[in-house]
Amino acid sequence: QVQLVESGGGSVQAGGSLRLSCAASGYTYSWSYMAWFRQAPGKEREGVAAMYVGGGRTYYADSVKGRFTISRDSAKNTLYLQMNSLKPEDSAMYYCEEERVLRVRYPIQDADFSYWGQGTQVTVSS
Repeated sequence: QVQLVESGGGSVQAGGSLRLSCAASGYTYSWSYMAWFRQAPGKEREGVAAMYVGGGRTYYADSVKGRFTISRDSAKNTLYLQMNSLKPEDSAMYYCEEERVLRVRYPIQDADFSYWGQGTQVTVSS
């Protein structure tokens, strides 16, 4: 059974940085995707970034390209999202998600992922 626990959220001013972490329990297969989604109040959950655990493929939403970086420490089985140059529109609950699949649709879709955590809140003030 996969369990995902996010941490690292908080409140920052515009232009600041945060690094989110997602600790995964259970075995993460190389033929899996891990991703970050976010959901603001009254809005649908949107895909932010994703990576193929086996390597070689990453995805970023246009709105975060050049500012966010997804990475993973395989020894710790932990996924990260480094967020720089944060904007107020980045404010949302951020969720870590995982799916055991060779490929996912781009832009990434929440419906294609089976496992997710409880989320961590990010608030960016102007």
